[in-house]
Amino acid sequence: MAAHRPHLHTMAEQEPTPEQLAAIAAANEENEGQVNYKPPAQKSLQEIQELDKDDESLRKYKEALLGGAAAAVVADPTAPNVEVTRMTLLCETAPIPLVLDLTGDLENFKKNPFVLKEGVEYRIKINFKVNKDIVSGLKYTQQTFRKGVKVDKSDYMVGSYGPRPKEEYEFLTTLEEAPKGMLARGTYNIKSKFTDDDKHDHLSWEWSLTIKKDWKD
Repeated sequence: MAAHRPHLHTMAEQEPTPEQLAAIAAANEENEGQVNYKPPAQKSLQEIQELDKDDESLRKYKEALLGGAAAAVVADPTAPNVEVTRMTLLCETAPIPLVLDLTGDLENFKKNPFVLKEGVEYRIKINFKVNKDIVSGLKYTQQTFRKGVKVDKSDYMVGSYGPRPKEEYEFLTTLEEAPKGMLARGTYNIKSKFTDDDKHDHLSWEWSLTIKKDWKD
């Protein structure tokens, strides 16, 4: 059962004392801490391989996740474990490919927005590589702003992946529909982030999207 929190409006009519305010803050902090999720400790590829050698089912699971990648792990020790390489808006009716190269200068994306026809359906595809160790709980998050006001936030669970430095993984969001109508037309600024269970920020980038009546109007 959740701990009882003291409330200001149930106290006497006088102003709460510093001690009472401290008790409220402590109760709130304690209850918030109860729901915090603590991810499992990150283990290196070698540590994963050494775990439970005699457990046949676990060994097969690890082999499936690693995919025989142990011998192919990237040799460059300075390379990041997760590299996000490309973002694509997949829309069957788009006249040109809508692709962002995430390996170069990320600043230009805000100045050169994608154009989407109002009401069209699309998906976002993220390409990424895992170079060294298994990464758990990858998540893609995007926040959408219009004229400085946040109008939407979406969180997508990507999953856990073993190292595969010579071949990219792909992640697809669910089908989305571009807003439509006169009031929906305009430019939206989007902040994207690729993180994991350990709250590592593998890449953050900003980009823009302009909704128009037609692809070219």
